[in-house]
Amino acid sequence: MTLGEISLRALSGEPATLGGLGRKALLVVNVASKCGLTPQYTALERLQERFGDKGFSVAGFPCNQFGGQEPGTSEEIAEFCSATYGVTFPMFEKIDVNGPDRHPLYAELTQAPDAEGAAGDIQWNFEKFLVSGGGKILARFRPRTEPESAEVVAAIEAALA
Repeated sequence: MTLGEISLRALSGEPATLGGLGRKALLVVNVASKCGLTPQYTALERLQERFGDKGFSVAGFPCNQFGGQEPGTSEEIAEFCSATYGVTFPMFEKIDVNGPDRHPLYAELTQAPDAEGAAGDIQWNFEKFLVSGGGKILARFRPRTEPESAEVVAAIEAALA
């Protein structure tokens, strides 16, 4: 099974997968509405607008495992993201990214190392994984790496080339 075939649920509750979202590249991000890093939604949306017509998509996965910073229901999360940040990229139901109930998607993603060679658990909200359209994990960026940083944008551009 590839990353694109893993069973997910959209924020609306409908069955979903990542397959076909980012034909060439996908930036998978665990997100939270009440985190100091929440303003990264703005940059993530700008990436979606900048590269969306080139086969790229952001995919947001709400997670409440870090300081209880995503306590809302799916409806509350959708309203917050839309009203506060104008999010248009796909959002999925709240999941666990670490621990015994870690979602299968994150069981795969967390095997990928970051730029320093460290794999394993998600450190905090807004950790980012760049995935090819074929489901290969291309890069891992830790939470404090800004979505529009030179390294993230260069990796996206290379994946889209």
